[in-house]
Amino acid sequence: MTTDCLALMGHMSWLGWLMPLAVLTLLGLGIAALLKYLFTSTKPSTGARS
Repeated sequence: MTTDCLALMGHMSWLGWLMPLAVLTLLGLGIAALLKYLFTSTKPSTGARS
């Protein structure tokens, strides 16, 4: 399976290597943003809001 995948990526030249890296990068950034959103606590502000 890995050999077939690498052969296909090599056959597609640079685009075959760029697309998986771009997808993994975007996926990692999305997971990092989700974790940051879930684990950062919003503290209630004290005082009056205008």
